[in-house]
Amino acid sequence: MKNVKLILFYISIVLLVSCEDKIIETYTANIPIYITYEELRASVQFETSKNLEKPGKIYFYNDYLFINEYLEGIHIIDNADPSSPENIGFINIPGNVDIAVKDDILYADSYVDLVALDISDLNNISEVNRIKDLFPYILPPYDESYRIDDIDYTKGIVVEWEIKKVTREVEQNNYPVFPWYESTDYMLSSYSNGNAGYASGSSSFGVGGSMARFTGKDNTLYTIDSYSLNVVDIQTVDDIMLTKTIYVGWNIETVFPSGNSLFIGSQQGMFIYDISNPYNPTYISDYWHMTSCDPVVVEGDYAYVTLRSGNLCQGETNQLDVIDISILAEPTHVKSYSMNEPYGLGIDNETLFICDGSEGLKIYDADDPLNIDNNMIAKFPDIETYDVIPVNGILMLIGDDGLYQYDYSDLTDIQLLSSITIAN
Repeated sequence: MKNVKLILFYISIVLLVSCEDKIIETYTANIPIYITYEELRASVQFETSKNLEKPGKIYFYNDYLFINEYLEGIHIIDNADPSSPENIGFINIPGNVDIAVKDDILYADSYVDLVALDISDLNNISEVNRIKDLFPYILPPYDESYRIDDIDYTKGIVVEWEIKKVTREVEQNNYPVFPWYESTDYMLSSYSNGNAGYASGSSSFGVGGSMARFTGKDNTLYTIDSYSLNVVDIQTVDDIMLTKTIYVGWNIETVFPSGNSLFIGSQQGMFIYDISNPYNPTYISDYWHMTSCDPVVVEGDYAYVTLRSGNLCQGETNQLDVIDISILAEPTHVKSYSMNEPYGLGIDNETLFICDGSEGLKIYDADDPLNIDNNMIAKFPDIETYDVIPVNGILMLIGDDGLYQYDYSDLTDIQLLSSITIAN
C-alpha cells in the first residue's frame, strides 16, 4: 500500500510539472490561406486581357512583351508597333515572378514549380511540361507587424494571409517566433512593381533584364534562388530536366549573361561563372561590395552594378559601381557614382540607362567610365522607375504606374512613344 501511495505521489508531481510546461497564449498572427498542390498544378490557363495592377519583370521576344503580374501570371503585349502596343491576353500562373522564352517555349516559375508553355499559337497556349518542386517553398508578402503562424507544408502553397487572433497551447518560455522563409524575390519585395536590358547568350532566347532570375544559353536554362544556380536541360521540351545545382552564396538576386559568362548579383557582391560548357558552369571570380541590392549589366570590358539601400537590401549605399572585367579572373573597381535609389539598369552601345527610383529614368553616355556623371544625355523625372530593356533603339521601361516606351535612336531627341498605365 505504501508503494502504491508513493507511485501516485510521483505521478501527481509529473502531471503538475507537465501542466506547468504548457501555457495558453492568445496572439494576433498572419494565418496562412492555402491552395493545394493539385490546384496549383491545374491553374495555368490563357485568359482574356486584363489591366496591369502590380506589374513585375518584363521580357521581350519576337515583337511581344511579356509582363509579369506579380505572383499572378503574365500579360501578353503585342509590341510590333511600340508607339501603339496592344494588350492581347493574360496567362494565369499562380506564384509567377520570372520569365524566359526560347523557340516559342515560355518558361515560368509557379511557386515551387518550373512550367514550360507552348506559345507558338497565342490563341492556344498549352502547358507542355513541368518540373515539380524545383524552387524553394516561398511565402507571399505578409504584415510584418505580426508573427507568422505555423505553416503546414502538407496542405499546399500559401497564397495569402488572414490577420486574426488565435488561442493556442504553447510550451512555457516559448517566445514568439518570426521565422525566415525564402523571399518571393528580394528585388520585387522591396518595390511594389518590376526588369533592364541584355541580349541573352543565344539568339533563340528573348531579351530579359537586370532584375532577371532566369536566363539561358543554347539548350540550357539557368535559374537562381537565394543561394543556388540551377542548370536545366531544355533541349527536348518533352524531357526538360534539372541537371545540376550549384551553391553560389547567400542572398543571390539576379543573373545576367554576356558571351560565355554569367554575372550573378547578390547582396554582398557579384560572382562570375564560365558557361563555355553551358551544362557545367564553373566559378571564375567574384567582386565584393557593401551589403545592398545589386542588379548588374555588362557590355564589353565593363560591368555596371547599381547598389541600393532599403529594408530587405539592408545597407545604406545608393550608387553605381563600374567594374573592369577585361580580365574576368580579376574584376577591378573603376569608379562609383552617387545615386538616389537605383533599381534596374540597361546598356546599349555605351548608352547607359538607370532607373533611379523616385528620381526617374537617367540616361548617360558611358564611353568614358571615369566621367559618367558628367555625361548625362537625358533625364525623365516624372515616373518612379523600376527596370528597363533597351533593344534596337527602343527602350521598354516598367515604372510605378505601368509600361513606358521611348525611342532613343536619336540620342539628341529621345521621345516617349507610348504608355500602358496600371488600373486605378
